[in-house]
Amino acid sequence: MGAIALKKYFSEYIASVIAALENENTDFRALKKEMLTKIAFMQHERLIHLLVTILFAVLMFLCLIGFFVSENIGILAAAVLMLVLLVPYIAHYYFLENGVQMLYSIYDRVCEKSTD
Repeated sequence: MGAIALKKYFSEYIASVIAALENENTDFRALKKEMLTKIAFMQHERLIHLLVTILFAVLMFLCLIGFFVSENIGILAAAVLMLVLLVPYIAHYYFLENGVQMLYSIYDRVCEKSTD
């Protein structure tokens, strides 16, 4: 699933859970169970993107160090490429982090409405 598809899926899921919170006929016990599964999936996705983001940041800095040591313009080009890739990774990770934290607060609201 691409980043855009994941953002759409995540945003739609959050909207559906908020709509379910407003519906008194919702089975909140089932919603809690489903949310725990979705939260676990999103936490895993967030972890993978954090690791990829860290990898690209480390590679970018290694390329910069390599450029300063060797003054090879090709290594500088690699560092710029890593930076160009790093910016969207950071933006996507930011979205995932905020989305998971939003799910935590929504989950708390579901727990308040649940009878068990």
